[in-house]
Amino acid sequence: MTTDAAAATGTKDIVALASETPSLSTLVQALKAADLVGALQGTGPFTVFAPTNEAFAALPAGTLESLLKPENKQKLIDVLTYHVVEGNVKSTDLTNNMMPKTLNGATLKVMLHTNSVMINDATVTMPNVAATNGVVHVIDKVLLPPSK
Repeated sequence: MTTDAAAATGTKDIVALASETPSLSTLVQALKAADLVGALQGTGPFTVFAPTNEAFAALPAGTLESLLKPENKQKLIDVLTYHVVEGNVKSTDLTNNMMPKTLNGATLKVMLHTNSVMINDATVTMPNVAATNGVVHVIDKVLLPPSK
């Protein structure tokens, strides 16, 4: 049994939480390939918009395989850090047309609809999954950063 305080803050860090969520196994694989596991196990807090395995599978054929190659590590880091915002941003903190800056340096666009929250063109399917070092919002698409 967890206390309300533990439930509110979470009992696992972002990486442990993702590792124990079968639908986020591709994200965990990508974090390992990009050497970002340690960063997302840090104190944070971080807000992660976490694409599901289905979101990664929906990328154009060969995209994920290409990103996971060692020679494309920087591209993978750019994509993954585009899913992370500093701070503990819960869904109730999001406002329509908000433009949070990601660890990648680019911004995301938040759009609030009657029954959904959109981050760029991705829909938040599971908001506010608490971790010890932030919060995870599961999304249905991989966010691709704008070209630099």
